[in-house]
Amino acid sequence: MRRKLTRPAMVATAFLALPVAAWSDEGISTDRPDFVESSSVVGPHRFQIETGFSSERDKSAGLKTTTRTTPTLLRIGMNDTLEFRIETDGATRVTTEDQALGTKLTERGYSDVSFGMKWHMRDGDEAKGTPAIAWLAHLDVDTGSPAFRGQGLRPSLRMVAEWELPQDFSVGVMPGFVVDRNEDGKRFVGGILAVTLGKGWGDKWHTFVEIAGQQLASKSNGGSVVTFDAGATYLLTESAQLDVSISRGLTSYTPDLQWGVGLSLRF
Repeated sequence: MRRKLTRPAMVATAFLALPVAAWSDEGISTDRPDFVESSSVVGPHRFQIETGFSSERDKSAGLKTTTRTTPTLLRIGMNDTLEFRIETDGATRVTTEDQALGTKLTERGYSDVSFGMKWHMRDGDEAKGTPAIAWLAHLDVDTGSPAFRGQGLRPSLRMVAEWELPQDFSVGVMPGFVVDRNEDGKRFVGGILAVTLGKGWGDKWHTFVEIAGQQLASKSNGGSVVTFDAGATYLLTESAQLDVSISRGLTSYTPDLQWGVGLSLRF
C-alpha cells in the first residue's frame, strides 16, 4: 500500500515546527479495529504496533471466495502532534471455489505496503462541544506479490473529527478521498466517508458500531464498498489492548462477511 521513506521523511521534517497540541499518555489509543481512525498520535519517542488476523467471505456469480490477511500498522511518534505510519494487510491467502465445477484455487503472497503521516491538528473540548481533529495522508505503493499488487502509487487523504460525549459515549466522523486505478488502468478519485459510535464500559472495555463507506465510486471504478461494523476492545495494561470485530457488507461490491481479532502494543 505505499512508497519510499524519503518523501514522508521530508514531510515529517516540515511539520516539526507546528504548534503543539496535547496527546494522551494515560493509556494506549489505537486505530483498530474500527475503520474510522483515532485523532490521537502515539507521542514523541514512542512507537506502537497494531496487528491481527482477518477472515473475509464472499459469494458471487457461483464463486465462493475466502480471504485471510494479517493487517499490521506500525506508528512511530515524531513529536507531540505528528506520527509516521507504515501499514499493510501483510501475509495474504485467497481461496476461490467454483461451486458449479467443484474446483478450488488458492493464492498466497503479501499485500502492498502503505506509508503515511498523521497530524493531530487540535484537541477536543467536551464542554464546548468541539471535536478533536486529525489529518492523515497516505501513499499506497505497489510492493506486494503479483496476485495482490495494486497499480502504481495511490495517494489518499482523510480527516478525522472525534467528539467526546457524556456517559463515556463518543462519535467519530472520517471523510476523505483516494486516487486509484480501475481494471482498465485509468485513474479515478473515490470517496471515503465513515461514522462510528463508541461507548466505554469502565476502565477496560470499549465497544463500537459503525457505518463505513470504505470506497465510494461508480460501477466502472469498482463500485461502492460499504460495511456495517461492530466490535469491542479490552485494555490488558496501559500499553496493551486486545480487540475483536465483525463486518457485514451492505452493497453488492462488498464482501458478505468479515471478522477479525487483534493485539496492539505501545512501547
